[in-house]
Amino acid sequence: MRAISVLPKSRELRVQQIPEPRLEAPSDVRLRMIEVGVCGTDREICAFEYGTPPAGCDHLVLGHESLAQVESVGPGVTELRPGDWVVPMVRRPCPHAHCVACRRGRQDFCFTGDFRERGIQGAHGFMTELVVEDERYLVPVPAGLADVAVLVEPLTIAEKALLQLWHVQERLPWECPHRPGKDHGHCRRALVLGAGPVGLLGALALRAADFETIVYAREERPSPKADWVEAIGAIYVSAREQSPSELAARHGAIDVVYEAAGASQVAFEAMQSLGANAVFVFTGVPGRKSPVPIDTDGLMRQLVLRNQIVFGTVNAGRDAFEAAVRDLGRFEARWPGALRALISGRHPLEAHRELLLGRPAGIKHVLAIGAPG
Repeated sequence: MRAISVLPKSRELRVQQIPEPRLEAPSDVRLRMIEVGVCGTDREICAFEYGTPPAGCDHLVLGHESLAQVESVGPGVTELRPGDWVVPMVRRPCPHAHCVACRRGRQDFCFTGDFRERGIQGAHGFMTELVVEDERYLVPVPAGLADVAVLVEPLTIAEKALLQLWHVQERLPWECPHRPGKDHGHCRRALVLGAGPVGLLGALALRAADFETIVYAREERPSPKADWVEAIGAIYVSAREQSPSELAARHGAIDVVYEAAGASQVAFEAMQSLGANAVFVFTGVPGRKSPVPIDTDGLMRQLVLRNQIVFGTVNAGRDAFEAAVRDLGRFEARWPGALRALISGRHPLEAHRELLLGRPAGIKHVLAIGAPG
């Protein structure tokens, strides 16, 4: 069967023929891959910035954002049947007994760093025709969401951030001062940095959670992205109109910054707009660029004196995957067509080089690997 792989030693990207996988364990599920999303991580692996093949293998099959259909199941599978739609999780636990996170099924909080990630580190990904996976790493998806379910994995980034945010905000045992009578500790004015797939899906999740949401991005208005943002009841601000540090003066102190651009200078400038007791969430990983000067004394002073919190979030556990599936349904009901508008194109496997090595216009591009059964 065909698979899109990178070969780090020879620095090649190619379509390979690899053996079809077989069910080996009782809990194994054989999947027919239907769609695989292409993201910045895939492009960085294709630029050989990182990406590690499985032990003893010279290639890494790409792809971690996916939608699949169950083809067959092992005798120990209890919840899935042929024909079911699923989204596979990405990270697999490390082998160390002392890693309490992995031993409890929370490899997204792995202490050792020796985890494996499908299509990224130490495990083949989903840009191939058939995959075998353990049932415990598969998240069911209603058939009615199949045309947008490839967005589940990038949405889990925002879902994990929100799950952690609610815990953080519980430290404030009073109603929000600029939302009197509405919230107990949960102040809900959010700034999203970036209007790529992760940023726009984050904006949807924040709006669904009743956040006043501002999306800050490079594109000038009028633009399709600005129109999309305003259609979901959020505010679009172009970087050509305001600097990140000016946002609070225009819109009020920000309670939550959801960073989804991977631009460190913009991120640290935006910290100046954070209000008291606020939270800054990093999701992006900057590329290898020249160092960016920042006022470390001023930043430290602000974080301390205003009781602010900064945390990073990467990958996701089952709770965030299940929340993402539920929220896709909520988004569809509240903003019909918004999710479909994020998918700029579905392409045959033969178009992989253009998508992985180029910079195609649009928001989210998807490889159509197979047809549903």
